[in-house]
Amino acid sequence: MKLTTMTQLTLDGVVQGNGGASPEDRRNGFERGGWALGKGDDETRAFITRTYQNADAFLFGRRTYELFAAAWGPQKTHPVGAALNAAPKYVASTTLTAPTWENSTVLAADAIKALKAQPGGELQVHGSGTLIRWLLANDLVDEMTLIVIPVVVGQGMRLFPESGPDLALDLVDSRVDANGVTIQVHRPAGRPQYATA
Repeated sequence: MKLTTMTQLTLDGVVQGNGGASPEDRRNGFERGGWALGKGDDETRAFITRTYQNADAFLFGRRTYELFAAAWGPQKTHPVGAALNAAPKYVASTTLTAPTWENSTVLAADAIKALKAQPGGELQVHGSGTLIRWLLANDLVDEMTLIVIPVVVGQGMRLFPESGPDLALDLVDSRVDANGVTIQVHRPAGRPQYATA
């Protein structure tokens, strides 16, 4: 399967508490949630919905899985909820033992490579910043979509850590919506080249 990620983030790289799920992630004293609500235009919302509908399966970290299960589990008629409820869902976790959302399977992070090797279309990761960082560090991401909201929140968990592995990206598609939200689709392209002194 092709492993793709879709992440909403701020200009300063924050992924925590975008307002897309309830209850929202407020750990570590995060107080500036809801920064993505209502920001994208109709085309951006349609793009996000189509992306969910293109998934053959979903992969989540435990915290995002729990947020999505609470928000989307009961939403059987909404197009995003219908896509999430119908498809297999995998949770990379060492602490979750009994998932309650239908069609869910818990797996260890080291089993993701075998899951990705199975035949099929897209294995999508939404949210799950900690998991995405691990997937990138282990060269398991085939394509990543970044939905950048034009706001700086100044606190919260960021997608890319202050110190971590480096990664070159090829931009394969981009657009800016009427509200200034940018959608950038990237493919990992090995390690960056640096200028010599």
